[in-house]
Amino acid sequence: MRYPTAISRTLGFRLIVIGEAEAVLAVDARVDRVGNQQGTVHGGFLTELADAAIGTACSTLMGPGESFTSIGLAATFLRPSWDGGLTATARATHVGRTVSHWSCVITRDTDGKDVMTATSTVMTLRGEQAAGR
Repeated sequence: MRYPTAISRTLGFRLIVIGEAEAVLAVDARVDRVGNQQGTVHGGFLTELADAAIGTACSTLMGPGESFTSIGLAATFLRPSWDGGLTATARATHVGRTVSHWSCVITRDTDGKDVMTATSTVMTLRGEQAAGR
């Protein structure tokens, strides 16, 4: 597992918990850095946080010579978020030999309310497909 990744360092994501097929990431979001025109945290930032948590959780299942790639990602935005801490909790919902399915919930640290949910489909790569990844 490679953590922190370049994007996680750039965006300030922190690894809080790592376990088999699960990961928790946290970030202190500031609207002046990651805000949209409405003055709330940008949905793309939230989606990247979810994707990073899912990828980190997925990496715990990779064996020697294996890698992975996302083949689908869906985000559902539940409520806005402003300045403050966010926590992303990712877990596997199904793990197959080649395709796995994941879910992630992002919550506001201030009140524990869910801000976004995401689901992702990930393909495990082996051998030549995994080379250089």
